[in-house]
Amino acid sequence: MTPKKILITGGSGLVGQRLTELLLGKGYEVAWLGRKPTDRVHSFLWNIDEWTLESKALKWADAIIHLAGANVAGRRWTAAWKKEILESRTQSTKLLFENLKAHPNHVRTFLAASAVGLYGFSLTDELLTEESKPGPDFLAQVVKEWEGEVDKISTLEIRTAKLRTGITLSKKGGALVQMANPVKWFIGSPLGSGKQYVSWIHIDDLCNMFIHLLENENLSGAFNASAPLAVTNRELTKAIAHQLNRPLIFPHVPAFVLKIVIGEMADMVLQGSNVSSKKIQNTGFRFSFEKLEDALSDLLD
Repeated sequence: MTPKKILITGGSGLVGQRLTELLLGKGYEVAWLGRKPTDRVHSFLWNIDEWTLESKALKWADAIIHLAGANVAGRRWTAAWKKEILESRTQSTKLLFENLKAHPNHVRTFLAASAVGLYGFSLTDELLTEESKPGPDFLAQVVKEWEGEVDKISTLEIRTAKLRTGITLSKKGGALVQMANPVKWFIGSPLGSGKQYVSWIHIDDLCNMFIHLLENENLSGAFNASAPLAVTNRELTKAIAHQLNRPLIFPHVPAFVLKIVIGEMADMVLQGSNVSSKKIQNTGFRFSFEKLEDALSDLLD
């Protein structure tokens, strides 16, 4: 039986807000689990630092969609911020696990955001599947530990699935806005070599993928959440410029400049990953935006 009451962590974020809109439009009841109450939807409270979670939240929910986590690109990667990136994911998941284990509830589905960063970043065109090995870098280790905590929830007889998300394209924020703004002002250019792959997904396809997993109770495990056709950073930048009717005047931004400006995080944008979405497509999921041009036309019109 498809769950009807959906509890979302990270509901106020870019994906959470759009997912809430789509779920409400399909007749689901939605509540957010967050630090502060909101008047947008019904809300329950938790505090990871104080290790508290409102007990009514789990009693209310049929399913949990876990999106909470510090913004990876939110600031320069200091030791303190790297710790926040990791623990905002692992500790929040541990808190959910411990409460689901300790308190009576009727949660039978747990869907979690994850990231293609699990596979690491490189300049190769190797096609990465859900069976590919984790990479050696910081983000890969974060995702590995994060998914490890999510997997514990499946031991509670709760159906558990993870969406390893690529770069989410939205007109309301995130990577697309950050890339489009310089192009609008005639200062956009590819980053580094421009040859690095970008595995991207339109925000509506990502949200509909969560709903697809919610409504298909035979599905569990990890799924890559990226459009069928990855593009290079150069192709993405050119496509944005074409959609905005702007020329690309400046040459590529040199790698050493990015490393000076944003430090270790530069490796995430100077290298990339070419991710396969065949597994989720084989479950019957159909993308609304398979091609980058169609996604940009919708988002940058």
